[in-house]
Amino acid sequence: MTTSQPGSTAAPLPLVRQLAAFAVEIRDRGLPARLRAEAAERLLDCLGNSLLARDESAPQAVLAVARDWGSTGQAHVIGSDEALTASAAALVNGTLAHAMDFDDSHMLSVLHPSASVIPAVLAAAEVTGASGPRLLDAITVGTEVCIRLGIAGYDPDLGNSLFFDRGQHATSICGTLGAAVAAAMLFGADEDTIAAALGIAASTGAGLLEANRTGGTVKRMHCGWAAHAGVTAAQLARAGITGPPTVLEGRFGFFQAWCGDRARPEAVVADLGERWETSEIIVKPYPCNHFTHPGIDAALRLRAEGVRGADVVQGELRVPTAMHRTIGDPAAAKASPATGYAAAFSGPFTVATALLGGGGLGVWFDDFTDAAAHAPDRRALAGVIRCVPDPDLDPLFPTRLPAVLRVTTRDGRGHEIRVETSRGGPDVPLTAADKERKFRLSASTALSPQRVDTVLRAVRALPEGGSASEVLASCAPETPMESPAA
Repeated sequence: MTTSQPGSTAAPLPLVRQLAAFAVEIRDRGLPARLRAEAAERLLDCLGNSLLARDESAPQAVLAVARDWGSTGQAHVIGSDEALTASAAALVNGTLAHAMDFDDSHMLSVLHPSASVIPAVLAAAEVTGASGPRLLDAITVGTEVCIRLGIAGYDPDLGNSLFFDRGQHATSICGTLGAAVAAAMLFGADEDTIAAALGIAASTGAGLLEANRTGGTVKRMHCGWAAHAGVTAAQLARAGITGPPTVLEGRFGFFQAWCGDRARPEAVVADLGERWETSEIIVKPYPCNHFTHPGIDAALRLRAEGVRGADVVQGELRVPTAMHRTIGDPAAAKASPATGYAAAFSGPFTVATALLGGGGLGVWFDDFTDAAAHAPDRRALAGVIRCVPDPDLDPLFPTRLPAVLRVTTRDGRGHEIRVETSRGGPDVPLTAADKERKFRLSASTALSPQRVDTVLRAVRALPEGGSASEVLASCAPETPMESPAA
């Protein structure tokens, strides 16, 4: 891949030019079957998460606002016959995709790549009538760009994402740029226009993580806004708006603004097109913050060994320092979460839930209702489980999510489980059957079993053909009166 002008000894091309050339190259030659199959798996997971969130208050509020903007019937809302403008549909679908915190993750970048990019791709693909293979190629390029921006903001010395350490939501910030390049690909943009779309998107990405600590529902719409802003950036670039050529690496550019001097912009294009970070994306097995997963794994193993939650009188959950900031601090709020959503970000509460007996895949959404968050037995057990940072675990983070769970039972016996990497992560991947089961459980909350099968067939047909319209139509109920199976 060319990184400088032919025949020139000048400095490498600006990063957005290199990314734009990469996007056009992939669009022109297409991706291998393996990468398209992986993208289809991620799309299926995103659809399941979105269908699960269909009736949640945050997506419904966003949908109400999007309706007020008017509709031209260009792109459909997941799980509905309703069509909106492309950017409005991306907003709603991105909110659906992230609303339940069940979306996929990439460890080193410390972000969720698909929930911003896939809704933007679905909207752009439906508007343009793009084929299944082109749709999957755009998903792959968009998530690759998103991840690489996140990796460039990872500080090995700090052992954490600079975005995350500063309280910034890299998922939505980097996701805006990934969504923009993916949408621009499908809109048929040339290199100049894709570079412009990236430059525009860099001024529109945003997201703060304070809601993880003290509450608020705004985080649920972060990926929606990123998808919306990405589609809009691609449209504005087509209309002639331009961005600065050094928008990423410049003195007042993206990385300096978000991460300061410690970012590594060169990581954005290192081995670009040869090493695919998208292949490292992992699917969540539990519907809660990813940092809680190793603690849940440990608690479920204790249960399997015969430890009863009701018998636990004291516990300690040890996690890497960076993870503790999200799931252990502030300690009082984590021990007594105010809402079900807050409970999904609590190390003590999720461990208590898994010990007492969760549903679904070991822990399920009925474990994170407001009522469940205030259940006396869960709050009592969470109250005796301390979550503490363990520097000895820091070297494993973020490529792995480890934890050590120690509990003492009424008989005075101590029990310890050490998890080196959470289920679904490196060395413990979910099987194809695991992923399909997760999708079926999620989608069946909104669709009949027959309709769930239809969605599976539509998504699995994409590597060879099909379209976004067919996929979205498969997600809509067969009739207005159809209801999910009991």
